Amino acid sequence: MMIEERPDPDALLKIVGDDPHRPRRGQLKIFFGACAGVGKTCAMLKAAHQQQADGVAVAIGIVETHGRQETLALAQGLPVLPRQERVRNGRVQAEFDLDGALASGCRLLVVDELAHSNAAGSRHAKRWQDVEELLDAGIDVYTALNVQHLDSLNDVVGSIVGVRVRETVPDRVFDRAADVVLVDLPPDDLLERLNSGKVYLPSSMAQARRNFFRRGNLIALRELALRRMADRVNADVRVYRISHAIRTVWPTRELLMVCVSAEGGQDALIREGARLAQQLQAQWIVLHVDQPHESARPEAQEALARLAASAQHAGAEFVNIAGLEVARTILAYARQRNATKLILGAGGARSGFSFQPRLAERIARTSPEMGLVLLRTDSGRRPPRRPWSLWPKGQGGALAAATAVCVATALVAAQLLGVFDLSNVVMLFLITVVFIALRLGRLAGMWASLLSVAFFDFFFVEPRFSFSVTDTQYVFTFGVMLSVALIIGQLAARLQAEARMARDGERRANALARVTRELAGSIALEQVVAVCRDTIEPLFETPVVLIVPDEKGRLVATRCADFVELSVAQWAFDHVEQAGHGTQTLNGALALYLPLKGPMAPRGVLAIRPSGAASFGAPGTRRLLDACCFTIAQALERIHYVEVAQDTVVRMEGEKMRNTLLSAVSHDLRTPLTAIRGLAETLEHPNGLAEVERIDIARSIRIEADELRRQVSNLLDLARMQHEGVKLHKEWHAPGEIVGAALARCAAALSPRSVLTDVPPDLPLVETDAVLMERVLANLLDNAAKYTPPTSTITVRCLCSGDSMYLLIGDDGPGLPAGDPERLFESFSRGQKESSTAGVGLGLGLCRTIVAAHGGAICAKPRQPQGAIFEIRLPWRAAPKIDIDQAQA
Repeated sequence: MMIEERPDPDALLKIVGDDPHRPRRGQLKIFFGACAGVGKTCAMLKAAHQQQADGVAVAIGIVETHGRQETLALAQGLPVLPRQERVRNGRVQAEFDLDGALASGCRLLVVDELAHSNAAGSRHAKRWQDVEELLDAGIDVYTALNVQHLDSLNDVVGSIVGVRVRETVPDRVFDRAADVVLVDLPPDDLLERLNSGKVYLPSSMAQARRNFFRRGNLIALRELALRRMADRVNADVRVYRISHAIRTVWPTRELLMVCVSAEGGQDALIREGARLAQQLQAQWIVLHVDQPHESARPEAQEALARLAASAQHAGAEFVNIAGLEVARTILAYARQRNATKLILGAGGARSGFSFQPRLAERIARTSPEMGLVLLRTDSGRRPPRRPWSLWPKGQGGALAAATAVCVATALVAAQLLGVFDLSNVVMLFLITVVFIALRLGRLAGMWASLLSVAFFDFFFVEPRFSFSVTDTQYVFTFGVMLSVALIIGQLAARLQAEARMARDGERRANALARVTRELAGSIALEQVVAVCRDTIEPLFETPVVLIVPDEKGRLVATRCADFVELSVAQWAFDHVEQAGHGTQTLNGALALYLPLKGPMAPRGVLAIRPSGAASFGAPGTRRLLDACCFTIAQALERIHYVEVAQDTVVRMEGEKMRNTLLSAVSHDLRTPLTAIRGLAETLEHPNGLAEVERIDIARSIRIEADELRRQVSNLLDLARMQHEGVKLHKEWHAPGEIVGAALARCAAALSPRSVLTDVPPDLPLVETDAVLMERVLANLLDNAAKYTPPTSTITVRCLCSGDSMYLLIGDDGPGLPAGDPERLFESFSRGQKESSTAGVGLGLGLCRTIVAAHGGAICAKPRQPQGAIFEIRLPWRAAPKIDIDQAQA
């Protein structure tokens, strides 16, 4: 019978971020298979046809048919979105058009081959990233995926088939999919499909049969796919059980839970549990219930550290949870994890879980559907008897303090007896019991209860100073008083223990929240190193060093420390296992080395040198340390992918710049070359050409050559300045000389336009690089000549105002193009994109670079009533005075 209760709010909050079935903007459905040819694409297209028949707007974003007639036939009847052509490995390839898909208005898109790598220049490097953007936009997606493309199984598949694929998909994409359909086919049937040409074309069939499509490989891949699908289904079952508050265990998957205590003989119980788990081919957990009396015993903490190491070495998950009632805590955790069998020790030791014969009975009576296995672990030997002591170990001080407080209470009660009745004095002893239980613990509270009754009988009940009782009613009073004192004392002690566990949990949660908060804002490795130094070191009171791989994959320490051994850190990084001090691997090292395992790959190693005050054996401390390591690994992985994204953006911008340059060069540099070639061919056959015509042809060749030289010079100079910076050779020059040199240089280009200059002869000198400024003015004048008709008037004006020198070049031509004038100064940007005017759009960009190097600015403004004005502002200061005598000398 299924028991449904109110769901646990904390459990619901924990799974709300992982539940793939909660409503979302877009739903992902993956058709999952062991390898190519099992029918994933066909099943996906059939499901798309069904959705189309139900009235859903469906389209094919991209489907790779590989020439299969069956796939081609199923694709008929579904709209196909246009693809985008990209250059890949020197060939033009049709890729998925993400922007077209987003603008298609479809509710469902079929996007094949989820692990595909996009061509350079695409918005995303991988197709699964395109799918994520589609889902965020509210579009449902059907896609296909093979098991070898899952990131977590990539190495496993590579070791089986001997080939490691480079295109992978993160497991989180698979786990967060709304639905996964397993498309399965037996290996013999798949080989038959391969031989009949339904998987690959005949040209590729023989090679596939020799390498990938061997029967053993197909069997192994099929098992991996089935197991991965079973893991996903098991996660779905867990989410359903938590969301519906189902307390009973559903034995859908074998899970063993070995229950241990912090006593001797438990290593044998772990070994027996490992052997049983191996026989059943099941996952297993080692559980310890941390009780208050164990937290104060150093030997118990050391034993727990050994048990945790043994469990992890045997391949189990070690869990330590706090609880006052062992049986109830075990059952609650077993139901939470859906454990099918509990394994308890049944040896002769009267300690821990194995000493309580009633524990197994209580578990069997409370949860009869759960399997219970009792294993004898002491091999028939009884443990040595502990020497009897009057005071329990570690409790002598507490019992002595409780005795002293009870004596003081009796003295105070003796003074109050003359004022209050005897029944009121009893309350004082009860308050004393509560105080002692809260401050000194459960055992001290029990001892105080006995002493309070004894003192009350001996000192205050007639006959006094004797334990004899004349009135039998006092016997009942003593019994009630002792019972109430014991109950109150135990409740107070339990409250104190729960409060201590809550404080410890809150302390660990606050510490982890502080580390997580500081790492969440880290976008550089230096910030993560600072968090390790300033937060994690004080938290554990021990030196901590972060070790990360460099560009070549070699581990380097982020700061100097004499205890760091890179060879031990390299072993921990390569094997993704802890090593060093306190472990079973390279335990002679001074430090403990913990691998930082990120969601995708290990990102480094955390080296910790245990000091006298620091102990990582306590389960709570170790859980906090492991959580900090995982948080650091996530931060390092986020930084890694931020750098990858930045490099991708740089490469995309470089690719865009290269394409723009090639497009400009292919057109604008070819134009003067074509003219020069045509004119030169005319001169090769001078028959019939007059002298004047030959001179005009030669002049045209010179003009076109000058244009070509100017464009190439602009291109080379801009590249040099962006790489090396602008090197200025400033001297004091008259602005009129610079303007005159630029006008003389551009005289041929400006003809037959009118040029008006307004350069006052009394303008002061300006400190500038005359050669580069002449280049700036020449580029501006040449642009004015290109974009204005022959009847235009070009003006050049200079003036000095305040601490600035202004150079204004204007014209009365058609004016500036529509849009932001600042775009004219970008590299490869031209005013009219379809203009037939020669040029690659580098002139104004070069001008801005030179003017900015002088500390000035350049801008473009419209001129009234028509035309454009380019304004150059240069910083100006008075020229130094020259001593005439020194100059003559």
